[in-house]
Amino acid sequence: MTDRTKIAARQPEPASAADETRYVLEDQIGHLLRRAHQRASAIFMDRIGNARLTPTQYAALVKIQDEGEVSQNQLGRLTAMDPATIKGVVERLCARDLVASHRDPTNQRRLILTLTAAGQRVVDQAIPRGREITDSTLAPLSAGEQRRLIALLKRLA
Repeated sequence: MTDRTKIAARQPEPASAADETRYVLEDQIGHLLRRAHQRASAIFMDRIGNARLTPTQYAALVKIQDEGEVSQNQLGRLTAMDPATIKGVVERLCARDLVASHRDPTNQRRLILTLTAAGQRVVDQAIPRGREITDSTLAPLSAGEQRRLIALLKRLA
């Protein structure tokens, strides 16, 4: 019996005062979110294909496409990455010639990012896979459950 089967098979027992104070790791939001993230990440890595992108690189490329041109700082905010993380992501994407960067002529401290032609091709191929990844990740849920989960996660984010 797998861990998932054990968790799913566990039936709730009548609550007692002792049960209400008992800490069950498998019922804690952080643990459940981590497990869900592991599932989503595994599906992502399995399905993203030849693009060889990490989830953070994928997010950055998609948001650059959405914006057309964006500062590195703004891209970090749009993708919920701290400055050090987005800096590393951008450096790796530039090294692969998927993103081009230049200094903002009005503010030399600001780095402006755009997709290269190669980056656009990668995004064009990756977005349909991204939709498949989402569908596969949410597959155990009904359509209504999927909509509710997404709505609830947006409220938490």
